[in-house]
Amino acid sequence: MSTSGSNAALIKAMPAVFVLIWSTGFIVAKYGLPYAPPLSFLAIRYALSLLCFLVWIAVARVAWPSSRAQWLHLAVTGILIHAGYLSGVWSAIKGGMGSGLSALIVGLQPVLTAVWVSRMGESGQGESRVSARQWLGLVLGLGGLLLVVSRKFGTGNEVTLYTLGFAVFALFSITIGTLYQKRFVQAADVRSANAIQLGAALLVTLPFALLETEPVQWTAGFMGALAWSVLGLTLGGSSLLYMLIQRGAATAVTSLLYLVPPTTALMAWLLFGESITAATVVGTALTALGVSLVVRPAKPVA
Repeated sequence: MSTSGSNAALIKAMPAVFVLIWSTGFIVAKYGLPYAPPLSFLAIRYALSLLCFLVWIAVARVAWPSSRAQWLHLAVTGILIHAGYLSGVWSAIKGGMGSGLSALIVGLQPVLTAVWVSRMGESGQGESRVSARQWLGLVLGLGGLLLVVSRKFGTGNEVTLYTLGFAVFALFSITIGTLYQKRFVQAADVRSANAIQLGAALLVTLPFALLETEPVQWTAGFMGALAWSVLGLTLGGSSLLYMLIQRGAATAVTSLLYLVPPTTALMAWLLFGESITAATVVGTALTALGVSLVVRPAKPVA
């Protein structure tokens, strides 16, 4: 195979690899949380990730955003996408929610984002309407989610008002953060942008982490989960997403995001023995179908 052919195959595989990496975020939470409270783990993750990015920026002589407004916008997105989203997911999983279910709930993010953009436009000024297909997708997605959640509500501690509240908080945090970034954040180097976002997330998370009373256990399991969180998820995942967008594959990433919940559910079943019932399969399939209907680009009108 020629070099150009190998590069084309690599580019084609990038979206699927990104989905796999994104899915492991829920799995690593399950691995790391027995050894640390959620906000303490995340604060350490933000600090180490920020340190890695600062070294990378210094070595590569990466430019920082020139305007104060962009620093502020990046800080806001960091608080929403990192601090808000991750603290919600990790708190829900710490409270007993399974990795697969938490992934399914926050997996509705493309639906909410697509509906908002379709109705209001990325500028927020109202550029188009929600199509009948998108409304159908939204209904199917919510129906599938309710099917899974209703079967687990009240059985054990997986779905309680506590865990469900944190998962929904994570869903709205990443949705609002994504919309905010689409509207206000200008193009910037992904490394300096990530450093600003992580710094803001650390500043917000650290005071709450200091209030947690559970100690951090520096075991091999904790170190492994922390290492993957920093190197695989924050540095690797962010860099891969940047390359996908630069190479024009952002649409493929968006359309593949609905595969995160079933991928996470499969990983959780293999690694933790989390049950996959018929209701879970049907609900996940309905949610995946609903999300795909919402994010699928409309056919051009002749």
